[in-house]
Amino acid sequence: MDKKLKEKETLDQLCIGTIRTLSMDAVQKANSGHPGTPMALAPVAFVLWDKFMRHNPRNPDWPNRDRFVLSVGHASMLLYSTLHILGYDISLDDIKRFRQLHSKCAGHPEYGLAPGVEATTGPLGQGVANSVGMAIAERWLENYFNRSGHEIINYNIFAIASDGCMMEGISGEAASLAGHLGLGNLVWIYDNNHITIEGNTTLAFSEDVAARFKAYNWNVQHVDDANDLEMLERMLQAVIKETERPSLVIVDSHIAYGSPNKQDTADAHGAPLGEDEVKATKENYGWDPDKTFYIPDEVMELKEPSNAKGAKLEEEWNEKLKAYTAVYPDLAKQFNMMQNRELPENWDDCLPDFPSDVKGIASRAANNKILNLIASKVPWFMGGSADLGPSTKTYIKETASFSRENYSGRNFHFGIREHAMGGIINGMSLSKIRPYGATFLVFSDYARPAIRLSSLMKQPVIYIFTHDSIGVGEDGPTHQPVEHLASLRAIPGLDVIRPSDANELSVMWKYIMELKDRPVALILTRQSIPTVDRSIYASADGALKGAYILADSNGTPDVILIGTGSEVQICLNAYEQLTNEGIKARVVSMPCCSLYQCQDKAYQEKVLPSSVPARIIIEAGSTYGWHGYTGRHDNCGILGIKSFGASAPAKDLFKEYGFTMERVVQVAKNVIKKSKG
Repeated sequence: MDKKLKEKETLDQLCIGTIRTLSMDAVQKANSGHPGTPMALAPVAFVLWDKFMRHNPRNPDWPNRDRFVLSVGHASMLLYSTLHILGYDISLDDIKRFRQLHSKCAGHPEYGLAPGVEATTGPLGQGVANSVGMAIAERWLENYFNRSGHEIINYNIFAIASDGCMMEGISGEAASLAGHLGLGNLVWIYDNNHITIEGNTTLAFSEDVAARFKAYNWNVQHVDDANDLEMLERMLQAVIKETERPSLVIVDSHIAYGSPNKQDTADAHGAPLGEDEVKATKENYGWDPDKTFYIPDEVMELKEPSNAKGAKLEEEWNEKLKAYTAVYPDLAKQFNMMQNRELPENWDDCLPDFPSDVKGIASRAANNKILNLIASKVPWFMGGSADLGPSTKTYIKETASFSRENYSGRNFHFGIREHAMGGIINGMSLSKIRPYGATFLVFSDYARPAIRLSSLMKQPVIYIFTHDSIGVGEDGPTHQPVEHLASLRAIPGLDVIRPSDANELSVMWKYIMELKDRPVALILTRQSIPTVDRSIYASADGALKGAYILADSNGTPDVILIGTGSEVQICLNAYEQLTNEGIKARVVSMPCCSLYQCQDKAYQEKVLPSSVPARIIIEAGSTYGWHGYTGRHDNCGILGIKSFGASAPAKDLFKEYGFTMERVVQVAKNVIKKSKG
């Protein structure tokens, strides 16, 4: 054998051994974690990162890098150890502090915490769904920006998935769509180790994964030994060349490889091996059992060539970008704006001002007009729905659908896959696209885990939820959301926006589009709602503070009516009636509770003065969460819903459940009486 080749093989094995032993030691020191999968997949991770992926340890975020998503997030030490030996800014001390407070090396990979982590993964299946979104984004970026002789976008997306990922429904949803779209820039590596927390996968999982993915139109390959480096390299070379279909590489591995007593057992899945077992395993590897966190000198020296290789790749790309900029300055400017999450100059000039209208317009219909105007100004603003485009009214009219035949389209058909839609638009956002995903509010339940991760990753993803209340009408309680507003508001870092009319909606889109680090749930009506006459009532600009005084009395009010969405009109009708009876009332429109809570105390006191204890909350949903706005509860009323809806026309339902001007007036009089008593 050639001497240099032999030395390289020896170095490769040392690197793989280092990934394994660092992972074992970190889990053992933390007395918490999952050592088995890093031990099994160390060869896969090393070969992929060292020999195939285009990346730069010194600048992990350069735009044309290959993406890697560890969907099997509990194997996080596999990623941290690999990144460390390749020269990323993850120190040995960081690894020694695995799973400890403020460590870069969290228990599961956290986006923004450690360099080289492309997505927050933990709930199984989310990462692979993110990778589909990344692959979609790459295809769109490639088609939008690349020009003949000036190709600045051409990267691949890799993900490692587990048996658990394959069992979670979101992975099947995402894989089905990826195959349908022919995303040849996507490679999943499936760790087929047959072990989950409870034991062997035969307890609950016996399907033919290869057959399933072939049916999804994936290119499926098989490596029958994770330690066969030659086969791994050959297979990865082959699947990277596949450009018409996404690829699944099924890799048979042994969890806790090399452990004398715990290899191929569930004991190695979610708990440290134990000090004696760690030592025995190291002896099996031919390593000194008494050394912990040991990195051979030859492995330490790998950082320099790894950094040099990455720097060269990025430098070559920068030269391409420089040449591209000279020929296509406008496109280059757009590309830079995308990377920095900036918007075109004067983009908000497009936001419309709707004339007052007693009959009004459904906020989903007003939203369609606004959405299309924004899309005309911001080319990287795009999205779609979970097979509800005609109902959510989220089509961009002047563009095609994104498809295998046309990767330049901006309308996305996610199919009836709400959960995957959420995971996919997270991946698109991580790729600097500005995406939205739409469905009925009641089906936000299906997407909730992905919505939570949007917030956790601080991604400015836009969720558009229509059919927002019992106003859905005849479809009945299965389609009428009740607890959903309260449930979404409970997610930290998510702005839930429920505008009262078309102009509040238009104003709030300015806020939404300028967000860089938090997601939004935009809640819209199916039924028409009046467009408020702003010459009589306050400007909709007040919505930018989350809550504002829409209508007021002369002097201190006797009662404050607080409403959201379509119920604000009921408040205004009640306000007029109370005013006619000589009762001083104030109407506060509160389209976004979290935004109101961000205002200073002086503003909050101005809108909801503590000197006015008589307050009424009106929202056609659960009353949960509103008590913080009512002051002394015995002087207040919360008009909401404490049951499910019914099948009937919307007007009948609002009357049946008490969302009428007459009831609000009566409750107002009662709370005023109590407050004075």
